[in-house]
Amino acid sequence: MEELYREYGKIVYHFLLSVCHDTQLAEELTQETFLQAFLSLERFDGSCKMSVWLCQIAKHLFYRHLGKNGREIPTEQAQMPEARASDHVEQTAIVRLELMDVLKEMQKLAPQMREVIYLRVMGQLSFKEIGEIMGRSENWARVTFYRGKEQLLLKRKEWESE
Repeated sequence: MEELYREYGKIVYHFLLSVCHDTQLAEELTQETFLQAFLSLERFDGSCKMSVWLCQIAKHLFYRHLGKNGREIPTEQAQMPEARASDHVEQTAIVRLELMDVLKEMQKLAPQMREVIYLRVMGQLSFKEIGEIMGRSENWARVTFYRGKEQLLLKRKEWESE
């Protein structure tokens, strides 16, 4: 197990850091990922790369963490310095409301589509990486992202016309 950690620990850590943007949380989830991998190593069937399998475990642990903590997603607006935020209170409020609307609409998307959008936007992963994590092709990830984005843009146009 120690050998696995040496070989794949950085990959898993950087994947989690790209998704959660919190070094402490990424470290905790990386450790938990390898613990879960150790406990379920007999279920690894070799149908994908070990790094992909570990990132899938990490992804599920991260989603479990979000579920336990109210699905709070860090945003730049939430981390804005108070002096700057007070100068732009109205603009900040509008951006946050729009973000909330988009996140609510994302919850209405098909689960895989929502996950692809989340991994692409928040995780900043390539379509190839998303395809590997989801067990699909790069093209599938690209098309799924495009269709989800189109659905969200269509809904935004509906809001603007109201």
